[in-house]
Amino acid sequence: MLMRTDPFRDLDRLTEHFFGTMARPAGMPMDAYRAGDDVVMQLDLPGVDADSIDLDVERNVLTIRAERRTTMPQDAEEIAAERPTGHFSRQIFLGDTLDTENVSASYDAGVLTVRVPVAEQAKPRKIQISGGGEAKQISG
Repeated sequence: MLMRTDPFRDLDRLTEHFFGTMARPAGMPMDAYRAGDDVVMQLDLPGVDADSIDLDVERNVLTIRAERRTTMPQDAEEIAAERPTGHFSRQIFLGDTLDTENVSASYDAGVLTVRVPVAEQAKPRKIQISGGGEAKQISG
């Protein structure tokens, strides 16, 4: 039986596991959606202590930092270590239409949920038009 080998396949898998790809960053996969007047981001951080999570907003950049510590006792013999440990960070660029002054976050069951409200000036509003003797409202 012959098997074709690719010496770089395992290296590629290992690299993707630790560093991620552009589509799936390692350590903090995210879903984002708009719910009403909020943009909601949910990031997976299983095994991370809530006290180690740090969120900063500077200008329009949200930076999330977290640390996952090892749970293996020091005197234990390691058989497999596939869960990444250490410091993780991710930067998310927020648009000008979001209110970065009122960001809120919660952490439950290994999922960090960040809510950023849409800024008032970006919300649809009615504009009143006058003329022809009678005022009309048109959605703008």
